[in-house]
Amino acid sequence: MAELRGSFGVARNHLLTRWFGTEDLHRLEVYESKAGGYAALRKALLDMKPADLVNEVKTSGLRGRGGAGFATGVKWSFINRDAPGPKYVVVNADESEPGTSKDRYIMENSPHMLLEGIMIAAYAVGANQAWVYIRGEYDGPHRMLVEAIAEARAKGYLGPKPMGVNYPLDIQLYRGHGAYICGEETALLESLEGKRAQPRSRPPFPAVKGAWARPTLLNNVETLSTVPWIINNGGAAYVKFGTEKSPGTRLMSVSGNVRKPGVYEVELGQTFRHVIMELAGGPPEGRRMKVFWPGGSSAPVLPESMLDTHTDMEALAAARSMGGSGGVIVMDDSHCVVKAASRLLRFYAHESCGKCTPCRVGGDWAVRTYDRILANEGSQVELGILERVADGLQNGRCLCGLGDSAGWVIDSTFRHFREEYEDHALRHTCKVGSHA
Repeated sequence: MAELRGSFGVARNHLLTRWFGTEDLHRLEVYESKAGGYAALRKALLDMKPADLVNEVKTSGLRGRGGAGFATGVKWSFINRDAPGPKYVVVNADESEPGTSKDRYIMENSPHMLLEGIMIAAYAVGANQAWVYIRGEYDGPHRMLVEAIAEARAKGYLGPKPMGVNYPLDIQLYRGHGAYICGEETALLESLEGKRAQPRSRPPFPAVKGAWARPTLLNNVETLSTVPWIINNGGAAYVKFGTEKSPGTRLMSVSGNVRKPGVYEVELGQTFRHVIMELAGGPPEGRRMKVFWPGGSSAPVLPESMLDTHTDMEALAAARSMGGSGGVIVMDDSHCVVKAASRLLRFYAHESCGKCTPCRVGGDWAVRTYDRILANEGSQVELGILERVADGLQNGRCLCGLGDSAGWVIDSTFRHFREEYEDHALRHTCKVGSHA
């Protein structure tokens, strides 16, 4: 178990959301006057060198909040700032993972916090242009970012000389195309360039050959929104939160069968029991919690017996799951796991871009097999097919994580709820009724 660093408290661990709820926080003037906004950008441009910024983020131990959890400062260091030609920062705001809404929460409450983080990152890696690839359905967040960018330009924070420094900075928005695959970083880059959204083979990685074949830093909304706090307070202050290997806090979107669904900022190292049963109020009266997805629909499920699993990345890996996109989906005992898995496999099969065979064919096989099982036409043969399909989708056999995600749905629900699968496939019954 990872060692917790520091005590937990409501005010102490609200690094991102401390000022959320402040009236008109989305306005530049309020962000500056109430939340100390743009002090980090001023410090970065006037008092620090780009290499110092990269090292500060490295010191913080901040890890990506979009899914993979890669060390942010290390990722920044992969960009050759001195290479000739343009470099880009691209922000993944295509939040389309089922069960996840934390990035929307940030953009709606404090869009300038995101813009400030983007500008600091751009200066650190030698980029003059940034793109925010935002989910096409996010009308409200898109409108607020448009207004925030206009305010930043009018104030001179974006433009030829931000804060009076001769380092041009600009941020553009690009609305997504409504496909789940666009959340995968290289498919996102293809879409940004006006091409069909399909993952690229790697290497080369985006840090070497990204948007328009130029060095590109690609980070998630929450990741970049954390950067101003780190620059203002120092990386050494950030590592005092969370655990040794997973420092800091992260936002978690809790949905499903809970009494208080919402977005909560949680210090990493807390337990999911605290998140689900205390913060989100637990399941409805008279119901018992059955299963939860700890990191969006793509994270392997965990049963109620594993509620005391900690939220840091190492603890989740030990539990054979992951923090993913921070979407905690809760299902109580009125629902059938097999039906839930079937619905998720239908989603992944529909959203597959079709570029690689295991994902394109495997997803379809899984959907048809679940259909037979749920129509009381299953047998041991169907259970074997699902196990083989799951194996064929996982462990790097696909170009991107979509195939793994589909495989994990089958594999993890099989592992923890085998008896329910056997009820459906072998005994043609469902012990938990007709709810899906």
